[in-house]
Amino acid sequence: MSLFVKFWGTRGSIPTPGPSTHRYGGNTSCIEIRTADTLLICDGGTGLRELGLDLMRRYRGLPIEGHMLFSHPHWDHIQGFPFFTPAYQAENTFHIYGTPAGDRRIFNLVSGQMRSDYFPVDFSELSARILAADLRDGRIGDIEVRALPQVHPGGSFAFSLETQGRKVVFATDNELDEVIAEREHSLKNPEAPRVLPDELIDFVRDADLLVADGQYSEEEYASKIGWGHPRATTTVDLAAAAGVKQLAITHHDPMQSDADVDAKIAACVERAKRLAPGLVVFGAREGVELKIS
Repeated sequence: MSLFVKFWGTRGSIPTPGPSTHRYGGNTSCIEIRTADTLLICDGGTGLRELGLDLMRRYRGLPIEGHMLFSHPHWDHIQGFPFFTPAYQAENTFHIYGTPAGDRRIFNLVSGQMRSDYFPVDFSELSARILAADLRDGRIGDIEVRALPQVHPGGSFAFSLETQGRKVVFATDNELDEVIAEREHSLKNPEAPRVLPDELIDFVRDADLLVADGQYSEEEYASKIGWGHPRATTTVDLAAAAGVKQLAITHHDPMQSDADVDAKIAACVERAKRLAPGLVVFGAREGVELKIS
């Protein structure tokens, strides 16, 4: 069985439409992961609007059942939900997952942003069945799902998604540089390999695809320490240590043009050649779809 992954939003912090960002895209975080039987949506940034329109075209009035995982509820990860067209159609069902059993925090925050203080349409007016769920049994349809807490202001989660030997990890908004061993040495000596926690490496290990936050270049990170995002090159060290096959660097900084992202990714490709020659590294771009088989 194959896993299909499509990028609908790859920008961090705030949408950035315009001519300087059209190749990588300006929509905030949203990716679709699906099998023949299960539809997963990771994050609901502004890319969720485009995904919703595409789902309406694909299903042509047939019922849609989707499962929504949110890394965390910062606005750039939930702000697309009020504009998600399938949520307004009565034949559809969407499950919004918390991480611990009984956790409704994400559901409450996603629905709460539709109060009249913030949005003219109330959550109660959505016609689809929108249900709070949790990862109690570790499975969503035919996909085994695990979650791991990450380092980010307010907290965030990475998700490991596996089915029949195929594995995708979605790990955005994680300041990896805060948890590397000998952090100060690494910042002063950027060429040195970065040692990351065993728990994190084991979580990511042998992924066919790691979709990981790489918001900052080496130069940018120096003034952004503690903001919740890593050097893109540090994600390379994680992928190399975990034996990952492909690394998609996402959550591009809103100040980065396409040329800036190109330069950031080029530095990551060069680092991968040194640390793990078989590792494929690329920048996540809106509209790109991968088949993991």
